[in-house]
Amino acid sequence: MAVTVKIPTPLRNLTGDVAEYDAESASLTALVEELEGAYPGMRERLVDEGGELRRFVNLFVNGEDIRFMQGLETTLKAGDEVSIVPAVAGGA
Repeated sequence: MAVTVKIPTPLRNLTGDVAEYDAESASLTALVEELEGAYPGMRERLVDEGGELRRFVNLFVNGEDIRFMQGLETTLKAGDEVSIVPAVAGGA
């Protein structure tokens, strides 16, 4: 089962500049652990100490925000695309 994970530029320092990762996880929770195994330090960038998605990180499965799905319990299937999108803030 291949799920494509899009890695944003700010996290590529952890992946050795890899922009896409092919995962085999069946849920987002498992995907976070798989990413941590492949790229140590990824878990702490995505989830807090309680295992909840960090406020400034957005995850999308096939373009749909997981906060409107089942959160990190969202199931994944072959062909799904997961996008990690860090929140952007600022202004003048």
